[in-house]
Amino acid sequence: MKITRRWAILPALCCAFTTLGQQNSRTSPAWPELNSSMDKMHMAMMSIKPSGASDVDFVRLMLPHHQAAIDMAKTQLLFGKDAQMLRLAQEIITDQQSEIDLMQLWLKQQEPRK
Repeated sequence: MKITRRWAILPALCCAFTTLGQQNSRTSPAWPELNSSMDKMHMAMMSIKPSGASDVDFVRLMLPHHQAAIDMAKTQLLFGKDAQMLRLAQEIITDQQSEIDLMQLWLKQQEPRK
């Protein structure tokens, strides 16, 4: 009986979280931009074909992940109000771009020489 009650609440919780997400999309002008960044990242990551080399695959998957962080941080700079979060967004842009540059250089060094 207890198990049934626990599972009975699950649909209600899912509905509540869905409603919260919908409320955010109506009240926050940043929400569509943030979701767009995530969608773009997922599409880019799903388009990557395995290379057979774990290190290369890791880096190729991390590139769109880091780019999404930059895109989301730029959205924060446009719409955010909190000084601490704005500062964090700027740091994310700087740090993630530096890591992207490093990963791109590393990938280039992995290419077979002709």
